[in-house]
Parts: sequence; structure tokens; C-alpha cells
Amino acid sequence: MKSYQNENEFMFIVRKYKATIYTVCYMFSSNEAEIDDLFQEIMINIWKGLASFEGKSDIKTWIYRVALNTCITQDKKKKRQKTESLSMNISPFIDSDIDSKQVQALNHRISRLNPFDRAIVLLWLENMSYEEIGLVVGISTKNVSVRLFRIKEQLKKMKD
Repeated sequence: MKSYQNENEFMFIVRKYKATIYTVCYMFSSNEAEIDDLFQEIMINIWKGLASFEGKSDIKTWIYRVALNTCITQDKKKKRQKTESLSMNISPFIDSDIDSKQVQALNHRISRLNPFDRAIVLLWLENMSYEEIGLVVGISTKNVSVRLFRIKEQLKKMKD
């Protein structure tokens, strides 16, 4: 078992996987403050969990699992609280060209999936293999294949 309680090692991991963690956060929220809160919560959970990381899987797989579990948990809490966030109606993500509108439409559809399916799509969009996706979310490779097929069909049927 490798010891990760060293602050320098933790900082190395954060620098190396920061973009990966933010990608997960963006899949669960478009609100900048909420994304920052999710990122911070993930960092706390990674710090707390590093001592128990046994190295049985790749560190990136473990980080994805921590990030996804944190976001799913926060998403469930948010839905139970049913709070409304204040919005300035300004988004750095809004663009008017056709490609951007298609990406926005796809992101909107993905955001309507249940958290588990959203996680699978995120990992697939990150070009992870079905085997890696299965390791992160805890299902078989065959189940990943079946779920992705069903998710794609579900996305096609959704109306914007």
C-alpha cells in the first residue's frame, strides 16, 4: 500500500487530474459557483480517501470514481433540498454558431439523464474503454456496452 498522506504527493495528483475532475463537475452543473463547490468537495474526498487507496486500480480510475460518487451524492442532496440558485443570465458557454448550439443541445439532453447514465456518458466522451468505464462505475464491460446503446437511443428520442 502506497502512502499518499504527503501534501506534495497530493498536490501532484491534483495538478495532474485537475482537468479530469473539472470535466466531471461540468457534467453535473453549469453553475460556476456550484462547479467550484463540487470541485472542492471532490478534493476533500480525495484527500480523505488517499490513505485507504490500495493501488488495486489505476489512480485515474479511482479519482473518477471519487469524483463521480461525490457529484452523484451532491446531485441527490440538491434534488432533496429543491433550492433555486440565483442567475445573472450570463453564461460563458453560450455561443451562437450551429456547432455550439448542437453541443449545447446534446449537453442539455445529457443533463436530463439519471446521474449513473450521465456518468457513463461522461466517461465514454473521455474516450475511456468499456472496461475502464466498468471499473469506474462498478459494472461489467458487457453491461457498459448495453447501457451505452440504451443511453444513445434515449438521447436520440429526447426533445430539446
